[in-house]
Amino acid sequence: MNRIATDPFLPPERLLLGPGPSPVAPEVLAALAHHTIGHLDPAFIRLMDELKGMMQAAFNTTNEATLAVAGPGSVGMDAAVLNLAEPGDKILIARNGVFGMRMSEVASRGGAVVVPVDFEWGKPVDPAVVDAALEANPGVKIVAFVHAETSTGVLSDAGAIAAVAEKHGALTIMDAVTSLGGVPVLVNEWGVDAVYSGTQKCLSCPPGLSPVSFSPRAIAHIKARKTKVLSWFLDVTQVMSYWGGEGARAYHHTAPINSLYGLHEALRRLMIEGLEYSFARHRQAHLHLVDGLAKMGIDFLVDEKYRLPQLNAVLIPAGVNDAAVRSSLLNDHNIEIGAGLGPLAGKVWRIGLMGEGARIQHVDRLLGSLKIVLASQTA
Repeated sequence: MNRIATDPFLPPERLLLGPGPSPVAPEVLAALAHHTIGHLDPAFIRLMDELKGMMQAAFNTTNEATLAVAGPGSVGMDAAVLNLAEPGDKILIARNGVFGMRMSEVASRGGAVVVPVDFEWGKPVDPAVVDAALEANPGVKIVAFVHAETSTGVLSDAGAIAAVAEKHGALTIMDAVTSLGGVPVLVNEWGVDAVYSGTQKCLSCPPGLSPVSFSPRAIAHIKARKTKVLSWFLDVTQVMSYWGGEGARAYHHTAPINSLYGLHEALRRLMIEGLEYSFARHRQAHLHLVDGLAKMGIDFLVDEKYRLPQLNAVLIPAGVNDAAVRSSLLNDHNIEIGAGLGPLAGKVWRIGLMGEGARIQHVDRLLGSLKIVLASQTA
């Protein structure tokens, strides 16, 4: 029997220190509540132009085709892969975690021929191995990889991977869902052709939008396709008729207006803080966590030089009940951390220090609560 709510839904106040979503600033929440206006209103077009400029700054790119796709980072993945890869195209996908595997699924569903190059989970993508795989597989048109693998907390050398792809004449797709705003993302400098991210990580915005950017070379490639992009909604050449240019915009879809208000405020706050300051804040919070966990005898999955400061995969101590700890943190302390995925399930916790979550006071609260929970398990 269906239940009709008699009272409004009031969510509990959680400290979100998992793999996403991240804590949302009060200013961003307030922006979401602004009056809704039309998606072709001149005031909204002005907001879109400002959004585009701030996304270009965050991605460190001058790409004209920079916009926010309606949907989470996985929709950005669909947009990048399905626009660039035609049925029958060879796409090399470097896989060192869940999201590289997911890219393979998206590409294969679109009819592309996937050339998988697998790495141990918790290790970065090795550009030399990618180079050798491209030598062994002539005709690869696209190289795809995850810059910051959310399932393991490892950071790969995006510039080196993109350079290898360029050497072999291949386009590049980069997943920057967890990296954007937390570590440098240098799209133009690295020569990345398509990049996508998500709002719910280091941008500290609610989930539901995916910032994406396509290079001029990528747009030329898309326009030269022999077949139509499989998704009408995600066809970037059509979406850009709404996001691009000056003055009149062509109707494509009804934009998620209030969500874009929130992204505008989140990016505005990031621009005011400054990217380098944001990177330093994430790094400082990470080092504080490392120090605190070391005192409890808890180590990390990823070698120090490859660790992602905003997503920390920590090894669960022997004899500790993974689910019980996470449940107690959530229900008794109102703190959310994440479980391990795939082969890391039951072996690691994923602690996110993203955006507003990357604050020393939040790390201290987590460390104090974790100490209490672990003591209760061994008592």
